Amino acid sequence: MDQHARRHGGRAAGSHGTVETEHGATPETGDRPPEQTSRLAAMAGRVPPTVSLPIIAALAFGCFTIFRAHAAGMKGGPALLYGVAAAVVTGALGLVVVHFQRTMLTETRAIAYGALFGAAVGWNYSLGGETVLKSSGFGFALGAVMLVTALYIFRTHRVREPHGEHRPHERRFLPPGTHRALPTR
Repeated sequence: MDQHARRHGGRAAGSHGTVETEHGATPETGDRPPEQTSRLAAMAGRVPPTVSLPIIAALAFGCFTIFRAHAAGMKGGPALLYGVAAAVVTGALGLVVVHFQRTMLTETRAIAYGALFGAAVGWNYSLGGETVLKSSGFGFALGAVMLVTALYIFRTHRVREPHGEHRPHERRFLPPGTHRALPTR
């Protein structure tokens, strides 16, 4: 055990014979060699949430599109193509919005999220055979709900905003220097 720990940069605990992982050693993990588990953990730690969350949301939307198209009467192949296309398009647009959100004002960012969500849901609603007007109205309504929700989240969690507080206001009624007393005659 001590040789295993030294090989990976750690040291064995003196009385218990276990490897102390806080010093860089990797504990043994059953059948798999420790190199594989640490490589997988390192790869999972490298994907930032700004990339993984839009991809996960796009995959979920693609699965929902497959379900919606299949429920509307499409067979497996065309429904699968609709789902893959929906996942690719919404994933790409989601990554673009997330990539540029640091440069956007709070209101613009909320509008971008609302527009993407409303357009995607309205298009998905149209797969069921609904009219264009009804699908557009449904997408517009849910886009507005997403806009209000995103605006609420962005305004109430300003500490987590990438650029800090948005437009902090100072209370100044007059510029400095105009508060001097007027000379008396």
